[in-house]
Amino acid sequence: MLFNSYVFILLFLPITFLVYHSLRKLSTNDASIKFLVLASIFFYGWWNYRYVALIIASILLNFVLGLAISKKENASIRKSFLALGITLNLAALGYFKYFNFFVENWNTLIGTEAPLFSIALPLAISFFTFQQIAYLCDVYTGSAKEYRFTHYCLFVTFFPQLIAGPIVHHREMLPQFSQSTRFSKLLPSITMGIAIFSIGLIKKSVLADGIAAYSTPLFNAALAGEVITFFDGWFAALSYTLQLYFDFSGYSDMAIGAALLFGIRLPLNFNSPYRSLSIIEFWRRWHITLSRFLRDYLYIPIGGNRGGSSRRYANLITTMLLGGLWHGAGWTFVAWGLLHGLYLIINHGWRNLLRYLGIHQKSSTLTRLISWTVTFFAVVVGWVFFRAETFDAALIIISGMFGLNGIVLPEAFKTNVVTVNFIYDLAGVNFGFGGGTKFVLNVAWISTLLFIAVFFPNTQQIMRYRPPAPDDRYSPRQKIDEVLFSSLWKKNYWKVSSAWSILIGLLTAIGILSLTSISEFLYFQF
Repeated sequence: MLFNSYVFILLFLPITFLVYHSLRKLSTNDASIKFLVLASIFFYGWWNYRYVALIIASILLNFVLGLAISKKENASIRKSFLALGITLNLAALGYFKYFNFFVENWNTLIGTEAPLFSIALPLAISFFTFQQIAYLCDVYTGSAKEYRFTHYCLFVTFFPQLIAGPIVHHREMLPQFSQSTRFSKLLPSITMGIAIFSIGLIKKSVLADGIAAYSTPLFNAALAGEVITFFDGWFAALSYTLQLYFDFSGYSDMAIGAALLFGIRLPLNFNSPYRSLSIIEFWRRWHITLSRFLRDYLYIPIGGNRGGSSRRYANLITTMLLGGLWHGAGWTFVAWGLLHGLYLIINHGWRNLLRYLGIHQKSSTLTRLISWTVTFFAVVVGWVFFRAETFDAALIIISGMFGLNGIVLPEAFKTNVVTVNFIYDLAGVNFGFGGGTKFVLNVAWISTLLFIAVFFPNTQQIMRYRPPAPDDRYSPRQKIDEVLFSSLWKKNYWKVSSAWSILIGLLTAIGILSLTSISEFLYFQF
């Protein structure tokens, strides 16, 4: 069941909303929680009922192990239970997601012909596995309290964040289920939830799906071995860069909005990452909940920045490699993770060099522009490997971006102006028949969406949304960036009014009417 589908928007969400709040008023909070758990399991089973047993078994196993860890006083026994829990969780994830990948590579390396299994990847297994591993680790360190089983079930299965995150922290979610005070301002929460959900729907159904028509054919052409020239290479890379952002950002907005209908606040996953002036900043803004999981449960435990620069850089590479592999069982994802690990090493090394030389980098318009350009270019190149299905396809796109396959413009761009022709000849530009309209539309789509991603206020800025913040370490930076038209937006923040109601109603209508062809969210495959 997709967020961007008629059955979810017109049936599942409103029915679940009405029944939940009716039970909350007529019965007990526990009854409404149990109903929400059942509704979430139904939501999960809509995809493939066969895997409902898997997620239920995972919940039971991890809850029992959490209780065992919390009640045992012997440190070695508690550690053994923790190791058992992590091993079993990773074993399930490894079997369903990586078994055939390792068999294929083993066959290639050794020359054997071990058979592959027909294994369907259970939906959301990466997300609910990571979430429960984090829970067990926090129980072991004593930072997680013992909660009721129904609350734990909802923590894992809560449908707004079950399929593709955000990866929620127990301290952000579990206490909220017991707080009756969250209903004291239910109407503002509901109205804000509808507004955020509508913004996310527009991002997905109009913006992401709209520009996908330009990125997908070009990546398919590269996969088929066709030559990709300069402009097509950049069109493919930039179109996918923006498609992925608005697709996942739209999903995250819809998840936050749907959760607010039930009085639950989810953490942010995005904070305008394409405004970043460094790769370090990018990872503080992109997929925030995954970044903090990798930091707190992988990077820091294996040593973090302790032990000198060499150890720190090795830990960064390890963390990003595994982060890349988490996204998918393929060497292109590993390459993407490796690339970002190298980016981070270069970024940290550059900062250390400036610090060593006593150079204070002044923040001028020129330096910010250069920093943004270098960062965005690095991110775009990385997304090519992230999107391409094979190394060969990725290299075809990359070679096109660097002009190695020539520069071709549509025939309509030919001119009789001598100066322009001289520039064309100097640049080695060739002309092909047709494609002028598509070329212009692609430029228009990329320019418009990039302008929105970089200069427009993001959803939380418009709505003044504040995520749950159990402590400062887990609180995303809430400073509002200086953006174009910032004074206009500062005067028109979200509030319950007839003007905003009309606007949100219009956005919702446009989003629903755009659902002519339903497409899955890109992060569902991870």
